[in-house]
Amino acid sequence: MYTFNRDDYNARTEWFRQARFGMFLHWGLYSIPGRGEWVRSTEQMPEEDYLPFFREFNPVDFDPKAWARLAKDAGMRYAVLTAKHHDGFCLFDSALTDFKSTNTPCGRDLVREFLDAFREAGLKVGLYYSLLDWHHPDYPHYGDQNHPMRNRPECGNENRDFDRYLAYMHGQVRELCENYGKLDLMWFDFSYGDLRGEAWKASELVDMVRSAQPGILIDNRLEASGEGFGSLATGNPTPYHGDFVTPETMIPPYQLMDAQGEPLVWESCITMNNHWGYCPTDRDFKPAPLLIKKLVECVSKGGNMLLNVGPDARGNFPEESVEILRGIGKWMRRNHDSIYGCGTAELPKPEYGRVTRKGNTLYFHMFENTLGPVPLMGVKPEQVQSIRLLADGHEIPVSYSWCRSDYPEIAFADLGPSPILPDETDTVLVVTLKEV
Repeated sequence: MYTFNRDDYNARTEWFRQARFGMFLHWGLYSIPGRGEWVRSTEQMPEEDYLPFFREFNPVDFDPKAWARLAKDAGMRYAVLTAKHHDGFCLFDSALTDFKSTNTPCGRDLVREFLDAFREAGLKVGLYYSLLDWHHPDYPHYGDQNHPMRNRPECGNENRDFDRYLAYMHGQVRELCENYGKLDLMWFDFSYGDLRGEAWKASELVDMVRSAQPGILIDNRLEASGEGFGSLATGNPTPYHGDFVTPETMIPPYQLMDAQGEPLVWESCITMNNHWGYCPTDRDFKPAPLLIKKLVECVSKGGNMLLNVGPDARGNFPEESVEILRGIGKWMRRNHDSIYGCGTAELPKPEYGRVTRKGNTLYFHMFENTLGPVPLMGVKPEQVQSIRLLADGHEIPVSYSWCRSDYPEIAFADLGPSPILPDETDTVLVVTLKEV
């Protein structure tokens, strides 16, 4: 049985804490109605109204190598695909169900193609697997919080066997762990009400996953959801504790710590618009400059960002998503050193932006300019070895202007006379500190 070991934990989470930026991919039958991945639940849609999408699913434009290129060019280091979402439809060739992509007109094992393409591109790979299943006959229907038939008394649970469902669910996770090569991450989703922890036979499940995939990372949603930190945060980790905390559609207001005051590993999963699955009427896309700043915010608080794309029914990324990824990639190509392997700086947050840190190097992210020289809050003049602009490496002098002389305890950087920053989204100053 799996037991927690701090040294092993630190070793297996190392790559994740270095990567900082990943891609989430929500894709399935729900891309056809185009009203999000919860469409069956939100509309309380009967199965017979959903099955026509199964019979027509055929993403003829699906090119996983193109997806991988877009992720890599955006500066992402890992990606997570929905192998099965709450609707129960599988993008992999499971031997335990007929409700899978290989039985649609598509006829392809989309998980295998995704994994092959993203590994080939040098990216870490993960799979999302829903603990819920609105297709399986033994999953609770009537009275469940989320099931499409929750308000239909005729869909009672008298003849449903949850243990039979658990055997099915565990069996599918075993298929993913044993039949698809090395997985870097397993993203379970999600616990709610009484369905959490051992209700999923979580200790047994995690033991199987870690035995089949040594070193794999597992999220915290066997015992939590988009809210809740899980048992690792309490200092008393269960055998099914999460390796990382998963705040959803928000960034924590401060660095997350456990009960002993040690930093928690966490990842904020964020949508580009207001949906995870494809929704063509939702045009509220977050602009690339905003998402760059939010990525920086995550890193400055010791976390990662997992940014979602919802491909359409043909297998294409929305045009807006492609443009956003390209915009982020343009900035990352010149400034990625301030993201990868960086974390909290333990310095006051500057009013003009944020600070990330890697060892003896501080990265001051300027989202707006200052009037006069730039105060490097928390850094004394005698500590500074050099200041450079990260994007091109040119020297930024330490300012000794008369106008900063009232603040001798603070180092200032001299960006010159122009009021316009070199990068209007985020100009990054590299401050190298002297060795103590």
